[in-house]
Amino acid sequence: MDNNIKNKNSASNSMIRVNTSAQEISQKKCINIEHGDPCSIVIIGATGDLTSRKLVPALFNLYLNGGLPDSFCIVGCGRTKLNDQQFKRKMEKALTEKGIPDDSKWRSFSKFLHYRSVDYENPGSFINLAKFLKKLDQKHITRGNRIFYLALPPSLYEPVAQMLGESGLSEEKENGNGWSRLVIEKPIGRDLKTAVELNQSIQRHFREHQIFRIDHYLAKETVQNILMFRFANAIFEPIWNRRYIDHVSILALETLGVEHRAGYYEQAGVIRDMFQNHLMQILAFTAMEAPSQFETGRVRDEKVKVFRSLRPFPVEKLHEHIVLGQYGPGTINGKRVPGYREEPNIKPDSLTPTFAKMKVFIDNWRWQGIPFYITSGKRLARKITEIVIQFKEVPHSMFRQTLEERIDANQLKLGIYPDEKIILTFQTKNPGARVCLRSATLDFSYHQNYIGPVLDAYEKVLIDCMLGDQMLFWRQDGIEHCWSYLTPILNECESCDNRSKMLQFYESGSWGPLSTNRI
Repeated sequence: MDNNIKNKNSASNSMIRVNTSAQEISQKKCINIEHGDPCSIVIIGATGDLTSRKLVPALFNLYLNGGLPDSFCIVGCGRTKLNDQQFKRKMEKALTEKGIPDDSKWRSFSKFLHYRSVDYENPGSFINLAKFLKKLDQKHITRGNRIFYLALPPSLYEPVAQMLGESGLSEEKENGNGWSRLVIEKPIGRDLKTAVELNQSIQRHFREHQIFRIDHYLAKETVQNILMFRFANAIFEPIWNRRYIDHVSILALETLGVEHRAGYYEQAGVIRDMFQNHLMQILAFTAMEAPSQFETGRVRDEKVKVFRSLRPFPVEKLHEHIVLGQYGPGTINGKRVPGYREEPNIKPDSLTPTFAKMKVFIDNWRWQGIPFYITSGKRLARKITEIVIQFKEVPHSMFRQTLEERIDANQLKLGIYPDEKIILTFQTKNPGARVCLRSATLDFSYHQNYIGPVLDAYEKVLIDCMLGDQMLFWRQDGIEHCWSYLTPILNECESCDNRSKMLQFYESGSWGPLSTNRI
C-alpha cells in the first residue's frame, strides 16, 4: 500500500491549530434549515431496511430540528399488509434502537405517518394509492406536492416508475403546486447499456428535473466543503494544477465486510459498488473547474466536463493501471473475521473483487499528466475516506550542503470520514543550534466552534429533494459518461482470462494487496 494509506497513525512533530469565531459563525444565516414546499413524502418499499435504518430516523431528526415543511405527511408503501398503527410501531422500534430523545415528540411526529399496502406490478393498486394521497392532500394541506422515494431493489425501479406514471402520479401542474419527484438510489444500471435503458424507461413518465438520483456521499458536509475550500480561498486555487501537484489520492476504505449485502455485492463487486458513483463524484469535485456561478446546472456541467476528459483506460495494459483484490480471513479490532469466500451466501470459489486501486488521468489543461490514484476496499485496517493532495518537491535544495535529510514535499489532506479535517503539512526549522527541519501541521477540525444543527447525509438529501435542488444528485449525462469510462474496464477485468489472473488475496485488517505500489 502507498505511503498515503500506511502513515495514518504517524504523529506530527508540531501542530498549529486553526480557530474560528463561534460568535461570528452563530450570526451566519447558513445555520438555518431552509424549508421546502408542503409535500407528501411517499416511501415505496417502506418495510425494508433502508427505511427503518436511514429514512425515518432522518425525517424524525429533521422534524426535531424544524427542517420539515409546515405542512407534510409521510406515507409508507409496501407489499406487506400493515395498518397505520402497525407501521408506526415498526418505525418507533427502529427509532428506539437509535435512541428517541423525546417520547412526546415521537407521538406528535407519528400523527403524520401513514401506511398503504401496494402491489408493485398492479396498476389498480397504484390508482388506489393516487386516490388515497389525494385525500391526504386535503387532510395535511400538502397542495398535491409529492416525493416518491424508491427504497427498493434496483430491479423494481422500472416497473414502479411505470405504475406511478400510468396512475397519473408523475404528472405535474403548471401553476407550481402539484409537483412530483422521483428519488432512486444506486446502483443505476450495472453498465452503460443497462443505465441507458433504465433512464429511457423512467423518462417515459418523469422528466429530468423530476428525477433525483441519490449519491449520499455528496451530501456529506466535508464533500460539499471541497468546492468551498478550493474556490473561496485565493491561496489554494492558483496552485491546484499540474504545475504544483505531483499526484492526487482518493481513498474510501472500510473495515466492514460484505455484511448483509452478499446477494448484491456478489453481482456488483467493488468497482460497481464504489467507483461508478461515490468515487467518481469525489474525483469530479476535486478536479473540476470553477463554475461561473454556484448554480445547480453550471456545477453539474463542470462535473460532466471532468468525466468527458478522462483518458480512455488502457485495458491492454491492465496490470500497469489497476490492482484488484479480495479479502481473506484476518483480524479486525482484535476480532477474527472470515474471508470473503467464507461469508454467508458467497460462492466458495468467488472471483468478485472487494478491493481496487486504479490510476486514472484527466486529459485537460489543468491536470495533463498528473495521476489520480483511486482506492477502495473492504476489511482494511481502518475506515478512512479522504482526499490527499501531494505537492511536488521543491525544485532544488539550497540546504543541500548543511542538511543531511531529504525535504518532504507539502501535503494537503481533506478528511471526509471519520476525521472531518483539513490538514496541511509544511517544513520549518527545528529549534536549536543545529540546522535541521521538522514537519509542522495546520489542522482544522470541520465542526470546530460550529453551533448550528449538524445534518447527516440522508437528512441533507431529503431537504434537497423537498427544495427541488438537484446540485448534489446525478444528472443522466454524468452517469452515462462514467459508465462509458468504466464499462470497458469491467469487461476486460471480468473476462475469463483475467478474472483469476488479476485477483490478489489480502488479509483482513491489512492495507490491501502487497502489490499496490506497482501502479
